Amino acid sequence: MTKDQLQPELIDLLQRAYSAEKAAAFAYQGHAASLRNKEEKTRIHEIENDEWIHRKEVLEIMNVYEIPVSRWYEVKFYLIGKAIHVSCFIIGRFMPFYFAGSLESGNVCEYFRMKQFFNSRGIRKHDQILYDMGMKEKEHEVYFLQKIKHDPWLPFFEKVFSWGNRKSFNNIDLDQKYPVEESDGYCKK
Repeated sequence: MTKDQLQPELIDLLQRAYSAEKAAAFAYQGHAASLRNKEEKTRIHEIENDEWIHRKEVLEIMNVYEIPVSRWYEVKFYLIGKAIHVSCFIIGRFMPFYFAGSLESGNVCEYFRMKQFFNSRGIRKHDQILYDMGMKEKEHEVYFLQKIKHDPWLPFFEKVFSWGNRKSFNNIDLDQKYPVEESDGYCKK
């Protein structure tokens, strides 16, 4: 199958995810550098590394279908990642954790949507890697929420930005997750 046989939405989603993973990694570099707690720094660096791995894995899928890297997304997300990197030193402790968790919450569904697009074309060979990346993003979301779940700012931010203790951008429960073969119900709109 060639890229011409894939949905334009899937191609765009892959290109965007590839570039956005770099932005996330840059943001986490700044986030970790802005923290004092060594355990938090270590965990944020691990999450940064996960983002670099996801970028590599998305590129491998893109290469199978000869999908080019989007120069526009590369520039756009490079600038976004670097801006967030710098802002982590300015906006305090709560907001980097909050917005990282919110971003990861949305990223979960990007990978499950990719899986759904591929499956609609009868392609199942990427199911496991896309499932694993989506679940890893969910783990990141849970970590960030745990760091701020008792912060007095959280109820306000949850009301304004629709993510927090009672709201998520995905329907995955890590304590009761479905195996890859039964995960078609995740992130359906």
